[in-house]
Amino acid sequence: QVQLVESGGGLVQAGGSLRLSCAASGRTFSSYAMGWFRQAPGKEREFVAAISWTGERTYYADSVKGRFTISRDNAKNTVYLQMNSLKPEDTAVYYCAAASTTIPRREYESRYWGQGTQVTVSS
Repeated sequence: QVQLVESGGGLVQAGGSLRLSCAASGRTFSSYAMGWFRQAPGKEREFVAAISWTGERTYYADSVKGRFTISRDNAKNTVYLQMNSLKPEDTAVYYCAAASTTIPRREYESRYWGQGTQVTVSS
């Protein structure tokens, strides 16, 4: 089992940047592929980005490609989401997710979830 705790959310103006962190505890962090998802008010949770166990493969939703970067530091048991050129439509609660057998790009592929961190982008 793994416990996930997100941090780094907040209020930022459009065009600004934020870096989210997700700290993992429990079983060996490198045993999990990691993902970021988000849920805006009134909408379903959606995929944002994912990274493989050692970080050599990354995947992005089209809506964030070129603006967001996912990375991981297995020595620190942490996955990051660097978000640049933020837009008001990026406003959402951002969730970290972990999966042991696949790279999580869909909700049902993710076994463990964090509690979420709010990101608000003002226009």
